[in-house]
Amino acid sequence: MKTGIVFEGGAFRTIFSCGVMDAFLENDIMPDYMIGVSAGAAYGVSYASRQKGRNLKIIMDYVHDKRYMGIHNLIDRRNKCYYSLKFTYDTIPNELLPFDYDAFDAYHGEFYAVVTNVLTGKPEYMRYTTSDHTNRLLQATCALPMLFPQIDINGIPYMDGGLSDSIPFLRAFQDGCDRVVVVLTREAGYRKQTTSSVKTLARAYLKYPEIAKDLVKRAGRYNRCLRLLEKYEKKGKVLVIRPESTAGFSRLERNQQKILALYDDGYSKGAKTAARVREFYGMAAEEGSISESAEF
Repeated sequence: MKTGIVFEGGAFRTIFSCGVMDAFLENDIMPDYMIGVSAGAAYGVSYASRQKGRNLKIIMDYVHDKRYMGIHNLIDRRNKCYYSLKFTYDTIPNELLPFDYDAFDAYHGEFYAVVTNVLTGKPEYMRYTTSDHTNRLLQATCALPMLFPQIDINGIPYMDGGLSDSIPFLRAFQDGCDRVVVVLTREAGYRKQTTSSVKTLARAYLKYPEIAKDLVKRAGRYNRCLRLLEKYEKKGKVLVIRPESTAGFSRLERNQQKILALYDDGYSKGAKTAARVREFYGMAAEEGSISESAEF
């Protein structure tokens, strides 16, 4: 049986997923296949490399560091991104808080990141490898409209994967998975809306009509995906883990207490569901693992 896990994006809301990842690492839960969108991919690679606590440390250490993110980076003509692309995707993983490329290469499975082709508006699913230490694929999957420039890969411009496939659990099944865990970054009952600001943003991308369409259609597509996910969950084909609440938590949250609280929620959910996940995946029960004691 091939096991898979899906990590939704959501910028700093994905710190919830980081808590789940760390709890899974403690319980030696390592599926055969991983796919992430946006920050779900950027943080997910540290799960595949078994670097417990690395994602939390990055955010807690650099959330107030101007080298990491801030409007000055966005207006820098050499950067054109709210994050410093070189600092975030090169200096941190290669110097300050090293990403363990060798450990990632030792991961027995496959890791994919979702990107959106700017020219077609369609999702593409690219396998992450350690050959590019500037992590251009992770830049592309995180490239939110207005906050990032387009990221070219092999001469093709790409943007955030969440524009075209926010929760790629169907792709996991298409790639051969039999059982899939889906880690969401929004609470139960959440539904996305197409706001006036989204419509304004879409008009800013009229030069790229397929991206403009993605922006307008995203909410409806996302909500349909959630309804389909619920059907798969009822059939027992997926197991969904989601936060208790993200109310008052910004996509670019800087309050470290809020960040830590959402991480703790993820860690708690991951620990409490570890035994259930192992059973769902068909893994042998682990001695001393934390049993599930609460609904998620």
